[in-house]
Amino acid sequence: MKKFLLCLLGSAVITLPALAALEAGDTAPTFEAKASLAGTPFDFSLRDALDKGAVVVYFYPSAYTQGCNIQAHEFAVNMDKFTEAGASVIGVSLDSIDRLNDFSADPEYCAGKLAVASDESGEIAESYGISVREGREGAKDSRGVEIGHGFAERTTFIVTPDGKVAETIGGVSPMENVHKSLEAVQSRK
Repeated sequence: MKKFLLCLLGSAVITLPALAALEAGDTAPTFEAKASLAGTPFDFSLRDALDKGAVVVYFYPSAYTQGCNIQAHEFAVNMDKFTEAGASVIGVSLDSIDRLNDFSADPEYCAGKLAVASDESGEIAESYGISVREGREGAKDSRGVEIGHGFAERTTFIVTPDGKVAETIGGVSPMENVHKSLEAVQSRK
């Protein structure tokens, strides 16, 4: 019976939604980062992006990993819908800008439609209250390339032009994360 209860408790902890420090109504930390779109690096500024409308800031563990591949592809497929709703999207991970240049141009994932930013130090993730865990030594991505960095918790923030967090989305599948993000920006249009 004790083993059963421990297993049940362990399962419940694993399935709990991610709890980020930032919640609806909090001020989103502005940041600047090296980013890539369609394989071309550029300087991303959240402050500048907010001047144009809402921004979906989504943190993900690593480019070229199973869930992140699905999530990037789904964001790319739906990018026109985000734009129609007046929102832009920026993915943020601890990947290097070189990895992100490849990922952002890859037709299977970002497909040249989704911008992704490098947070190699983890400072941006930390400012949003995102958990970062150490990567496993020798872990490889879906291309067989060693990852070599830590992993940010998969959590998305809908940030309104006034710099406030309108919604935090975590603890769901990569696909559901994208759909909930789209619903959130469409409901604010």
